[in-house]
Amino acid sequence: MRFKSAEVILTAKETGDRLSKKEPVSFSTGLDAAGTHIELDPGLKFQEMIGFCGAFTEAAAYSLSLVSPEKSAEVIKRYFDPVEGLGYRLGRTHINSCDFSLGNYTYVEEGDASLESFTIERERKLVLPLIHDAVKAAGSELSIVASPWSPPPWMKSNGEMNNGGTLLPEFEGAWAEYYSKYIDAMEKEGVAIWGITIQNEPEAKQVWDSCLYTGEEERDFIKNHLGPSLERNGHGDVKVIIWDHNRDVIFERASAVLADPEAAKYVWGTGNHWYVSEEFENLSKVHDAFPDKHLIFTEGCIEGGVQVGAWHTGERYARNIIGDLNNHLEAWIDWNLVLNEEGGPNHVGNYCDAPVIVDTVKDEVHYNSSFYYIGHFSKFIEPGARRIWSGVSSDRVSATAFENPDGRVAVVVMNAGDDKEDVSMAVSGSDEAVRLELPGHSIGTFVLS
Repeated sequence: MRFKSAEVILTAKETGDRLSKKEPVSFSTGLDAAGTHIELDPGLKFQEMIGFCGAFTEAAAYSLSLVSPEKSAEVIKRYFDPVEGLGYRLGRTHINSCDFSLGNYTYVEEGDASLESFTIERERKLVLPLIHDAVKAAGSELSIVASPWSPPPWMKSNGEMNNGGTLLPEFEGAWAEYYSKYIDAMEKEGVAIWGITIQNEPEAKQVWDSCLYTGEEERDFIKNHLGPSLERNGHGDVKVIIWDHNRDVIFERASAVLADPEAAKYVWGTGNHWYVSEEFENLSKVHDAFPDKHLIFTEGCIEGGVQVGAWHTGERYARNIIGDLNNHLEAWIDWNLVLNEEGGPNHVGNYCDAPVIVDTVKDEVHYNSSFYYIGHFSKFIEPGARRIWSGVSSDRVSATAFENPDGRVAVVVMNAGDDKEDVSMAVSGSDEAVRLELPGHSIGTFVLS
């Protein structure tokens, strides 16, 4: 495969570039390798990309509802518009409440194991309108992943939604049916659920909505209850995602479920978060052991409140995206799409940062470095793109490369160092190359054609 030129899109801390189109560069012969050389082999292909997105939380929807309609529409367009925005095509939302809700809530009345009282009326107020606005801006349906943070309190060992606890055995059947009730209700509202996770962070006892599962408990719940329930209710095509937690023990937790054929037959793949660990190679361990299953990043955010203007936040996003993509990840979902000036609302004060912060007092919108860094992937690595082999000669930059369905190759390269880096790029076996210069603390996407 030979390329003639590369489009150049740059974001850099000091130059003011933010997803800025620069002058294209041409491939030519006789160029010496630069300080860092990137070699590409389009003949060696890996996973197919599904897409990128963030989470439709009640907090995100509420925050956007408090700014002017013009500002709200601008944010949605800059995320979801396929040309002028980041081209988001996925999404995540919560079944029942999560910490980024305005309070604890469920969809059924106390003790209603028959689920006759089931209603998602609460989501019609904020979450569903935001999803519908996003679909309109995207111009197509979104692939929505839904995750529970906790069953209703009366189904749990501790009698509350917060502070962990476990699902009581006598309610495993009812809880399994709950997922189908939710899927049916969302479909009636015009939102198809593409996938579900079993439990958000099943190994974390949080002061907010949480519920604990061992790997064996997750396996048995899927095998004996959730899998059969989904099939019985006509939802066998909904992707079932296990783990939905950190990378550190992803292989052990995935193995606990996927090593059992009777559980594995219901499972599409494994979800991971970035907290605790950046052991990206653990994803490859899961892929190598279970190559017919899939890998998806289901949550990551900057904890500790708002950090408007910070640059390390964007670099953390890119470092994790590149690390995961180079280890067989197929989809990447950020946490809250939007938060307010405090990094909330959050019903237990667990304030965080987001790529977009809206000041609901001043009616202002702040786009953080993470917004632009994510865009270097989501705008140029299209759904259906296949990762190709890329080799980087130094550890001063990191990179990943994908061949899009139209044959163009998008190479994302990050320089997180203080100094500029000279980079050369070539295809294996070719005598032609391009030379590039990446400023310190920058990220570039190079679209080869």
